[in-house]
Amino acid sequence: LSCTPELWNPRESRLNGKSKEAVDINAKIDWLLLSVNSAFDSLVERKIDFDATAVKELLQGSVETQMTLLKRLDMHIEDMRSRIGIDVAKSSMSTYIYTRRYLGEFIQKRFKTNDVAFGQLNEHIPWEFQDYILKDKGLAVDTVRHYLAILKKICRIAFKEGHAEKRYFVNFKLPQENRKPPRALSREDFEKIRDVVIPPERITHNIARDLFLFACYTGVPYADAVSITGDNIYKDDKGDLWLKYLRKKNEYLARVKLLPEAIALIEKYRSNDREELFPMIHHPNMRRHMKGLRDLAGISCDLVYHMGRHTFGSLITLEAGVPIETISKMLGHTNLTTTQLYARVTPKKLFEDMDKFIEATSDMKLVL
Repeated sequence: LSCTPELWNPRESRLNGKSKEAVDINAKIDWLLLSVNSAFDSLVERKIDFDATAVKELLQGSVETQMTLLKRLDMHIEDMRSRIGIDVAKSSMSTYIYTRRYLGEFIQKRFKTNDVAFGQLNEHIPWEFQDYILKDKGLAVDTVRHYLAILKKICRIAFKEGHAEKRYFVNFKLPQENRKPPRALSREDFEKIRDVVIPPERITHNIARDLFLFACYTGVPYADAVSITGDNIYKDDKGDLWLKYLRKKNEYLARVKLLPEAIALIEKYRSNDREELFPMIHHPNMRRHMKGLRDLAGISCDLVYHMGRHTFGSLITLEAGVPIETISKMLGHTNLTTTQLYARVTPKKLFEDMDKFIEATSDMKLVL
């Protein structure tokens, strides 16, 4: 609003006189005050903590008409969906979809509304959201970390686009990942998982088990296993089948010769209804099925999908005498240091190598 300076009464916060300008401006001021009080009362009724910024956000445009947190997240999800197969993996979508779900539930519980303006956020929100998905939903720390990273990302985008007056949660540190490396399965535990009888009605458990076994036989990460298609399979001059794919994580080319067991799994799930070789299981569901599979197989370790990749690096390849340099190429690693975390020497491998060493040095004499 603007007015003739001589008409303004700072004490009354009104224009003096009965001129048309004074009457019109004073009426708009009264309307604005009424709107501010209405916005204030609306926030009070929700029984939430708020500040002047929240009143301003609600006044300048209702939560339904302005850019809000979940609305901006939905836009980002739709943008990602349009890029699936180009620079976005289908498996990545599940993390965003679950973030949207849990963030929506949290906002409903915390703010008593379906969405919030960016101005209603404060620095306590990520801590509260973290507690909600850790304690109320019982999710793993690594999963929670991904959800919080997406929350920070959307707030950062909103600030760059001018939808938020500041960058929220800049000083919030994501929870530390569980850096304890998954270990390879022992041969006994591997055989238990391979041979366990799963009730036929538990279809997704069977799919999860087969995806895990495929990781054990090929070393393919989860994000790649649910994305590979028939185009990733090729036959060499000897007629043997190979799997060749670019890793989602580092775009490094990985090649691995397919064992008969891996080929059988591919043929089991090959379908004309989809391009991918295997059906998709969203990652949070995969984690849950791994826990169920552990119980069915009667093994004691905490079973996660990535252990299949470690099992390939140790039990399936290194123990069979495959050089670590070759294993590194098959796993799609960019350096041997990473491969050494996967290809652990098993007791069986150690004993066999020592026997070979003793045999090779049997004709040598030690000089003391």
